[in-house]
Amino acid sequence: MEKILIETSARHVHLTKEDLATLFGEGSELTFKKALSQPGQFACEERVKLVGPKKEISNVIILGPVRPATQIELSYTDARTLGINAPLRESGNLEGTPGIKIVGPAGEIDVAQGAIIAKRHIHMTPEDAENYGVENGQIVSVKIDSERSAVLGDVVVRVSPKFSLAMHIDTDESNAVCAFGTCYGEIIK
Repeated sequence: MEKILIETSARHVHLTKEDLATLFGEGSELTFKKALSQPGQFACEERVKLVGPKKEISNVIILGPVRPATQIELSYTDARTLGINAPLRESGNLEGTPGIKIVGPAGEIDVAQGAIIAKRHIHMTPEDAENYGVENGQIVSVKIDSERSAVLGDVVVRVSPKFSLAMHIDTDESNAVCAFGTCYGEIIK
């Protein structure tokens, strides 16, 4: 079976067009810095500060393009540092999640909800899913090949023709399994 690239998804923010305007000024656009593995997704030059009840985290990257809802993706360590109780969720599942203050150079916003710990997941095309014998929404385990090899369970398979094959884990998970540099995993059934 073909190996799957493991990528570390560090803390980041997705913004709506309206929130982008508040934080960076009316008419602002996201500035492309580098392409990400998922088609059409990119890291931006713009950075923001997250302010929680306990502490703040500066220099947080924004990922583009703009989204229909503002979303803050953190690790458990980040959430504890900020002093918020962000739940483990799939991206986009924001109902009932805590909010946070986001500060930019032109203004700040108090997001009512949107802070999550993203569930580990694998992006796949329909062809990839057929090749691996899995389907959208299926929960699988993945063996990570590294200095500290481990099996990560509860990995959500996400299938779309717009995706490129890669598994995403957060920085806490990446550090725990030494997923540094180029690292691969294998679905175990």
